Amino acid sequence: QLQLVESGGGLVQPGGSLRLSCAASGRTLGNYGIGWFRQAPGKEREGVLCISNSGSTTNYLDSVRGRFTISRDNAKNTVYLQMDSLKPEDTAVYYCAAEYEPFPGVCTVIGAKGPWTYWGQGVQVTVSS
Repeated sequence: QLQLVESGGGLVQPGGSLRLSCAASGRTLGNYGIGWFRQAPGKEREGVLCISNSGSTTNYLDSVRGRFTISRDNAKNTVYLQMDSLKPEDTAVYYCAAEYEPFPGVCTVIGAKGPWTYWGQGVQVTVSS
């Protein structure tokens, strides 16, 4: 069973940066496509970025383009979400999710709508002065 744990959230001022980590255990993360999602209070969950097991990335959210970057370190069984130039509207609980990827394409075939099989518990990101 694949388990995911997010970390790295917190309170940051507008314009600041945070790096979220999604650490996997139980399975080799390199066999999975990984997506980052977020849910703000009173809003639906939305896809942010996705990275396939090949390393190709897909952006699901125009508002983060050029500010957020997704990467993976399979040796560490971890996927990262680097968030720069943060804005108050980025405030949300951020989740990572994983889907087994026997062939490239999870990020586009499954996409932001899912369904994604494995989810972390989420980490709070608050952008405020």
